[in-house]
Amino acid sequence: MKKPAKQETYFAVCINNKGYEASLEVGKLYRIIPDQEAESHGYLRVVDESGEDYGYSADRFFRLQVPRPLERALLRASS
Repeated sequence: MKKPAKQETYFAVCINNKGYEASLEVGKLYRIIPDQEAESHGYLRVVDESGEDYGYSADRFFRLQVPRPLERALLRASS
């Protein structure tokens, strides 16, 4: 029996928080929640300062793919 494919985890750095200063910090790394519908409209769903995931304009972020060891450490730290 095949193992289910592991979903990739992506992160993004906030580069513009204008109007969302309480929710986003410039220079901070945020976990992206995959959402094709949001992305098709130019948004990224990220876990913000509230600890919840919300859609923000993708141009507020610089998307990164991090190496697996760093991904695991970041996910542990956010749990």
